[in-house]
Amino acid sequence: MNNMNWLAVYPEIILLAMTCVIAIVDLFVTDSQRRPTYWLTQLTVAVVGTMHLSYFSAGDTVYAMQGMVVSDPMGHLLAFFACVATIVTLVYARPYAASRELLKGELFSLTLFSLLGIFVMLSANNFLVIYLGLELMSLSLYALVALRRDNANATEAAMKYFVLGALASGFLLYGLSMMYGATGSLSIPEVFKVISTGAANKSVLVFGLVFVTAGLAFKLGAAPFHMWVPDIYQGSPTAVTLLLGAAPKLAAFAITIRLLVEGMIGLAVDWQQMLVVLSIMSLLVSLAAIAQTNLKRMLAYSTIAQMGFMLLGLVSGVVNDNTLSAANAYSSAMFYAVIYVMTTLGSFGMILLLSRQGHEAEEIRDLAGLAKRSPWYAAVMSIFMFSLAGIPPTAGFYAKLSVLQALVSSNVQAYLYLAVFAVVVSLIGAFYYLRVVKVMFFDEPTDRAPLSAPGDVRLVMSLNGAAVLVFGLLPGGLMAWCAQAIVKTLAT
Repeated sequence: MNNMNWLAVYPEIILLAMTCVIAIVDLFVTDSQRRPTYWLTQLTVAVVGTMHLSYFSAGDTVYAMQGMVVSDPMGHLLAFFACVATIVTLVYARPYAASRELLKGELFSLTLFSLLGIFVMLSANNFLVIYLGLELMSLSLYALVALRRDNANATEAAMKYFVLGALASGFLLYGLSMMYGATGSLSIPEVFKVISTGAANKSVLVFGLVFVTAGLAFKLGAAPFHMWVPDIYQGSPTAVTLLLGAAPKLAAFAITIRLLVEGMIGLAVDWQQMLVVLSIMSLLVSLAAIAQTNLKRMLAYSTIAQMGFMLLGLVSGVVNDNTLSAANAYSSAMFYAVIYVMTTLGSFGMILLLSRQGHEAEEIRDLAGLAKRSPWYAAVMSIFMFSLAGIPPTAGFYAKLSVLQALVSSNVQAYLYLAVFAVVVSLIGAFYYLRVVKVMFFDEPTDRAPLSAPGDVRLVMSLNGAAVLVFGLLPGGLMAWCAQAIVKTLAT
């Protein structure tokens, strides 16, 4: 039992213990609003998030569990943002869940278990640990999608998600097994060493890499492995859609870095080509959002586009067998992932806010005349739409700019063409975001009832909108955090 180093996994241990405590405590809660369970959950997530932020500030890289787990700046920073995303999601989701009989102990305990799975993925230094974290997160999310048992759409979405998720996990597991067969190790640093020495069979490695990349693309929701995203986003209860679309994307980004960059950067020439194809297809497929009238479905296609853009940040890390641009490229992709999550929280949060008892505000027409009912909420929603479209001065503009800058600065002509293509598709895609703004400000409202929301929802929504604006105007601090996390993580 040498080299266990329990200190490195204290946040995960605390989260697991408190999840079990919360599940038991909820059995004795009689309050229909589940206040004790809710506040205990929020306190738990806040504490472990603060721990991860303090670990990130320390800047140390520590190996634990006999080298199977790594405690490094990238994992801690992403874990902190995952905690923030979970806290914000629960604030937005609580009124919605209460009006639909979803406010049960299971909602909170499954959310915490999915967060624990995210933590495990973020700190994985071994193929088995990555898979364990992935399955813990996925199984919790499958159950959350099916939480509304009396709803046919939610049940269908859960079945689709489970079947396609199992298929993707199989892809990833098969690819990892081939990597193990070729390198003789499950440890990511050992795999890196074997690949860099050229001792492994290249054909087997590349074949395994194809399956690994396919599994990662599914978890990110990149085309052509995107088929689950629109159906699951639309069919799930909106509160669960937000749990699906926010924090798990940070975990998917992290395991992409762990596997492809930390473990298989010796095969960068091969997987960068695959990511180029995935990003081009994702950007093209996302144009289907133009035809959508359902807001959740439109945002699902938007997610596909955003993930395609994020992948562009990963394709220019290794140029002509040198890694001089790696830190710039990967930190840009990480910044993009964080900003995407921040904007997604607000977009789906607004759908939750507009929904009421017996009515799901899922159609674009449900936003008609929002500016006349509530100019403030219309302005905040406009900020989120402008950010997703990449319009200055929002954070989404700077995120896109940083990814494009990483592509162009690689001095590879093909990447320059790729950047131009991404800009053109983004310009076309701006139509479906601006259409939402047009509906809010220029269409007559179908529902003239005044908007009411709990004080905590109003406060968090306003802060969410302000953050998207502030990080667009002053992106330096967050960008420096991302660069620091990537540089220190890759240096070990």
